[in-house]
Amino acid sequence: MAEGRFRLTLGKVVLLLLVIGVALYAIFFVQDWHQLWKIASAPDNIPIVALIPLVAFFTWLGIKQAQANDQLVVELEGDKQLAKTHHRKTLPWRPGWAREIHVWPYLVRIEFLATLIVTIILFVWSITLNAPLEEPANPNLTMNPSKAPWYFLGLQEMLVYFDPWIAGVVMPSVMIIGLMVFPYVDSNPLGNGYYSWKQRRFAIGMFMWGFFMWITLIIIGTFIRGPGWIWFWPGQTWDHNAVVFDKNRDLPDIFGITPEHFGGSTWWMKVIFGAVVVGVFYVVGGMFFHWLMTRGGLNRIDHSLPWWKRLWLWLTTKDEFEKKLLARTSILQYMTFQFFAISVLLAFPVKLLIRLVFTIKYVWVTPWFNI
Repeated sequence: MAEGRFRLTLGKVVLLLLVIGVALYAIFFVQDWHQLWKIASAPDNIPIVALIPLVAFFTWLGIKQAQANDQLVVELEGDKQLAKTHHRKTLPWRPGWAREIHVWPYLVRIEFLATLIVTIILFVWSITLNAPLEEPANPNLTMNPSKAPWYFLGLQEMLVYFDPWIAGVVMPSVMIIGLMVFPYVDSNPLGNGYYSWKQRRFAIGMFMWGFFMWITLIIIGTFIRGPGWIWFWPGQTWDHNAVVFDKNRDLPDIFGITPEHFGGSTWWMKVIFGAVVVGVFYVVGGMFFHWLMTRGGLNRIDHSLPWWKRLWLWLTTKDEFEKKLLARTSILQYMTFQFFAISVLLAFPVKLLIRLVFTIKYVWVTPWFNI
């Protein structure tokens, strides 16, 4: 029992490294604790401060339940006789437990207690914190930084990387339509109605990828973007007189596609160059997601092997279960998923990286739109 409880797993190692990293950052890099507390304790930001640990906790809880269900599936598949009589839940039936639990009074009692707890929390919240209401808008006095509510900060942060109409209309529409389409392009019949990581590894992984990417944008907009929407690291003093001298460049300019080099208008060359780059990106992105679709979980590889051998086998070996799922997928389902996955899950982090690290504003420059 003790060995199972205190066994050093990958999740525990990651959590330990994260805690050590946060502690070291707090010790050596936080310059202004008052500024950090002012941001975190603002009534506008209380929800996002509470959201961060709640997201981490419920993600861990869901993965833990999924691993328990996966282990139960393996046990029942290995013993057909046991599968005929064993309870199909990780918490099996015990003597004294009711085999059938009716809505009244058990479920209603739980719902009533949850209602009381939430009501108490809202009462305490409304009494202790002032509502973030301000005076009527004054056109002669603009807030700096002027930020949207926390749930819209992801959209506001996207304005740094895309044209306004793309960041405010196109990308959100693609995200919403993608979330609506994904259930119809899913060819996996397993994992419905219960938590499972082994049976829905790729689907859950893609959702977590997009979800945490959106949470990251909200965190950046809340704690990192300061006056003038300038990047300030957490704990760094917000200087309202700070000036950033970063030079915004377009990718064609780096490759010398400018009027100075060609003696006139070069918009058509930029259009062709950008189209080629975006086309190559979609091809490479499609190959990347296809490779991910055929990978199995590391838990399906022999655990007696060294970690580097398990990692190499995962990188180079196709998983039979994932190959069967891919064979069940029609070309329409496959191409639909690839389009939305590349356009959102891959394109956005890549655009964020080249914008922040290489100060490249646009990759595809046209007279009509810029990407």
